[in-house]
Amino acid sequence: MVLLVLIFAMPFAWMFSTSLKTLPETMIFPPEWIPKHFVWSNYAQAWGSGPFLQYITNSIIVSVGILVMQMLTIIPAAYAFARYRFKGAGFLFGMVMITLMIPSQLIFLPVYLQLSTWKLLNTHLALILPFASSAFGIFLLRQSFKQVPEELLEAARLDNAKEWQIVLKLMVPMAKPVLATFALFSFIAHWNDYFWPLVMTTDETARTLPLGIAKIREEEGVANWNVLMAGNMILVTPILIAFFFAQRHIIQAFVYTGVK
Repeated sequence: MVLLVLIFAMPFAWMFSTSLKTLPETMIFPPEWIPKHFVWSNYAQAWGSGPFLQYITNSIIVSVGILVMQMLTIIPAAYAFARYRFKGAGFLFGMVMITLMIPSQLIFLPVYLQLSTWKLLNTHLALILPFASSAFGIFLLRQSFKQVPEELLEAARLDNAKEWQIVLKLMVPMAKPVLATFALFSFIAHWNDYFWPLVMTTDETARTLPLGIAKIREEEGVANWNVLMAGNMILVTPILIAFFFAQRHIIQAFVYTGVK
C-alpha cells in the first residue's frame, strides 16, 4: 500500500516542489526534491498572468451547472430503466449505452453549429447544455437502483408514497455512495476539460481554468516550468479537496453489494 501511495503521490509532490523552485533549479540534473529557497512568488506570477479569478468562477459555474443538470436527468432516467417494464426499454437503454462509444470530438461540429444558431457561443450555457445528461451516470445509477428489493418499493406504495417520493426519499439516499462517486468523476472531468471550452469560447468572459493555465505557457514560455507548475497546483487543488471529502463515499460505492 505504501508503494502504491508513493506511485500516485509522487507526481503531485513533484509538481508542488517544482512550483516553489527558481527557474535554474528546475533544470538541475539529477533533480532535487526540496528547493533551496521556497519561491512563493511563482504563484503570484501565475495568478497575475491573466484574469484567474474569472477563470475559477467560470470553472465553478460550468462544473457545478453540469453536475446539477446531470442529477436532474440521470436520476429519473435510471429509475425508469431499473424499476419499470415497458415496450422498447431494452432498445432505449441500448441507445443510451451507444453514446458512450461516441467521443465528443466527433460530434462537436454539429453541436457548435446548433449553439451558434441559438447565439450561445461564449456563454456558460454553451459549456453546460451539451453535457446536461450522462450515459455513464444513467448506467451506474441504474445498476444501483436494481439492487433495491422490490418489497421496499411495494411497502412505500402501500403507505401511499408517490413515485417522486420513492425516488427522493428511498432510492436516492440508498444510492448516495454511487451518486457521490459519479459526482466526483463528473466534476473532475469537466473541471479539467480543455477541448470543449477551447472550441466554444473565444474570449475571457466564459473561458475556464485549464485555458488560463495554457495561457501561462503561451505568455511565459515553455521553459518557465516553475510558474507553469504553480498554475497547475491552482488547477488541481479543488480536485484534491473534492476527493478528500468524497473518498468515503467512493469506497462505499465500490464495496456496496446489498442493502443495509
